Amino acid sequence: MKKNRKKNLKSGFTTGTAAAAATAAALTMLLENKSVIKVRVKILSGGFLTIPVKNCFKIDKDRACAMVVKNAGDDPDVTNRAEIGAYVTISDFSGSNGKKEIIISGGNGVGVVTKPGLEISVGMHAINFGPLKMILNSVLKVLNKNKADIRVNVEIFVPEGENLAQKTLNSRLGILGGISILGTTGIVRPLSHDAYTATIKAALSVAKAEQREIVVFTTGRRSERFSMKLLPDLFDDSFIQIGDFFKYSLTCAVEIGFNKIYIAVFFAKAVKMAQGFAHTHAAKSELSLKSLSSWVKEAVADKELADAIEQANTARHAFDIIMEKDPEIISVVGKKMVDSAKKFAGSNQHITGIIFDYNGGVVFNSGK
Repeated sequence: MKKNRKKNLKSGFTTGTAAAAATAAALTMLLENKSVIKVRVKILSGGFLTIPVKNCFKIDKDRACAMVVKNAGDDPDVTNRAEIGAYVTISDFSGSNGKKEIIISGGNGVGVVTKPGLEISVGMHAINFGPLKMILNSVLKVLNKNKADIRVNVEIFVPEGENLAQKTLNSRLGILGGISILGTTGIVRPLSHDAYTATIKAALSVAKAEQREIVVFTTGRRSERFSMKLLPDLFDDSFIQIGDFFKYSLTCAVEIGFNKIYIAVFFAKAVKMAQGFAHTHAAKSELSLKSLSSWVKEAVADKELADAIEQANTARHAFDIIMEKDPEIISVVGKKMVDSAKKFAGSNQHITGIIFDYNGGVVFNSGK
């Protein structure tokens, strides 16, 4: 019999690491007059990564370009295999005391920030502080190696950035015209929690900066679509997809200053939230059905129904059984979901729980 072996997922590197590598390659080409096929980049979490360079060439004696293909490893990242490029231009600089002037900007395919609330100011290209530091360090490393006190202009670009941005939530965050150059460590961990929580925090910050009073948490595009239809008076940036990050999203919202929060989800997620899971991953399905069964026993003392729910194949199957036999049980789950949310957010927060059926109908709304 073959043993089941868990696949070891491969890590990759961020768009920020790719940008830093491309910058180092182009600057090396100018100062050392040699084409670079790989670059050693210092990452923010410590240590170094060796990054392959796709191509590197001089445009003229003071300007060069290099391209790096981002490798996200086994992470399902929309920017995986995207080309990240850097134009580097050098010129004389009359700085004193060995100081150097380094200017970093964004170009074609790098989004521009148009809403407040992000770490980058409105009107600037969306190159976050982590990548900026990595690019700066890469430039300094090459300059110091060559003992060059010169002015360096770096322009990061992404040829397919505008198309890739359409597959992200950038426009919701007010980042238009391309992707963001991101990375808090330099490494992409497969299915990274950090990337998702950073997006949640950014979305909350934008909503607060836009003076939204209410935020609506959904777990994905489908529940968000139903929520927007249910709450048409709210702005799009009030709706935030939190995935499985139940506790994090609530505590982050409170820290940023929200006290009116809607949670609008399908039944399966509602059950996990009702159990008080901080992270509502699907792996907890069997435990969810047992909990749901026990709630039914407490609420309606119907052992036959409780047993049928515990033996259900999935939470959706259990939902169908409940809707046929006793729909009022949905409100038990909904109230427990709201109670769990208040434990994470604080009892004084205004939490509204909404549960959809699988066609978008509302089967529970604690606000009514």
